[in-house]
Amino acid sequence: MHHRNRHFRNGRFATEEKEENCMKFYNREKELARLNEIRERSVRTAQFTVLTGRRRIGKTQLALRINDETPILYFFVARKAESFLCQDFQQEIASKLNVPVLGEIGSFAKLFEFLMQLSEQRSFTLIIDEFQEFIRVAPNVYSEIQHYWDRYEKSSKINLIVCGSVLSLMYRIFENEKEPLFGRATAKMSIKTFEIESLKEILADYNPNYTPEDLLALYTFTGGVAKYVQLLMDSGSTTYRQMLDLIIQEDSTFLNEGKNMLVEEFGTEYATYFTILSAIARGENTRAKIEAVVKREIGGYLTKLEQDYGLITKNIPIFSKVETKNVRYALEDNFLTFWFRFIYKYGYMIEVGNFDGLRSIIDRDYKTFSGKMLEKYFRTKIIQSQSITQIGGYWDRKGENEIDIIAVNELERQAQIIEVKRNVANFNLETLRNKAANFLHATRMLKDYQLSYKGLSLEDC
Repeated sequence: MHHRNRHFRNGRFATEEKEENCMKFYNREKELARLNEIRERSVRTAQFTVLTGRRRIGKTQLALRINDETPILYFFVARKAESFLCQDFQQEIASKLNVPVLGEIGSFAKLFEFLMQLSEQRSFTLIIDEFQEFIRVAPNVYSEIQHYWDRYEKSSKINLIVCGSVLSLMYRIFENEKEPLFGRATAKMSIKTFEIESLKEILADYNPNYTPEDLLALYTFTGGVAKYVQLLMDSGSTTYRQMLDLIIQEDSTFLNEGKNMLVEEFGTEYATYFTILSAIARGENTRAKIEAVVKREIGGYLTKLEQDYGLITKNIPIFSKVETKNVRYALEDNFLTFWFRFIYKYGYMIEVGNFDGLRSIIDRDYKTFSGKMLEKYFRTKIIQSQSITQIGGYWDRKGENEIDIIAVNELERQAQIIEVKRNVANFNLETLRNKAANFLHATRMLKDYQLSYKGLSLEDC
């Protein structure tokens, strides 16, 4: 096959023969262009970019791909003594900048001051990865960076990029006005998942004969997260069955991924947050239903999950007032939805090594589960087409009379009313029209709009 000698690397392909010269980024052109514009500005004046995004999204690889017309230093903030970190960083400086660091420097503050002074004479990029880890290693670092940044910024030519994946901590460091680095960033970028068209392109490169079921599985299991896509593609897992077999097996990196991602975010209250997320993932999507599972008041937890952590979305029927109590919650992240629905819920099966049993349970429930994912797939696809001005679903106060997608184009006075079914044979146009009539009567909206009705299924992926 033509693609066997190609390897996926966090949003790019590399051939075995010319790994450095034959890189192809997917869905990252705009971000890379912006980072290069910032680098060009840094030759004249110091730049401080904050790069955030969930774990495995490809932040580091993206930052390392900027044009190397100036040297690039890469510092990774591991959880070890500050003096040991500085030893690592000094080796990087000596290697990349070809300058000795005078004496043994045991504090990051002194090292940062040295680099800020050096950047007055020459331009270079400094990437600090997992920047939030300084909170544990040396919490005074942030005020020290602020001190030396303020002192040398006007004369410096440094291109400083700090990356972080613990979003709550990164938000606190840069958005809390009481923190020393508040207001210091000159640019902030949030790296998103691959768009659907990029997932199609990637899957086609590895399996030109992929089916809609395979594409939906890739979307469902990874949500477009670069590292997950890479793990599946590099292993040759390009079909639903192959993907599931790779994810649910002994020593799979996917099994502990949800816990590894979120325990640090939630701290000592992670058990309560995990219970809430697990309930939402299995369809308990109203506050009353979630509280029945958790057996406590959860208003504050839901607010933090939505606003601080960005892990859930609060959905209301389209055209409803913001203050409506007719609210449904959903997990924002596809992989975490799958992880909480199956891996976390049936963790006891993993403990005893019953992977075959767990795969059987997923097979049993997958059509229903992926049916909801298919609805999200089409909603996302419509949004990414940029052909609408508003999109949402509809359900009445009883949770009935549901319409999956209502896509509105106010400029052209058009609206699509859409029902999503895995199997096109299950779509009934008359039923959809009746639901739409009830919706139009209840909301008194879309008057004088050109309405169209359609069913979308796997065949339309």
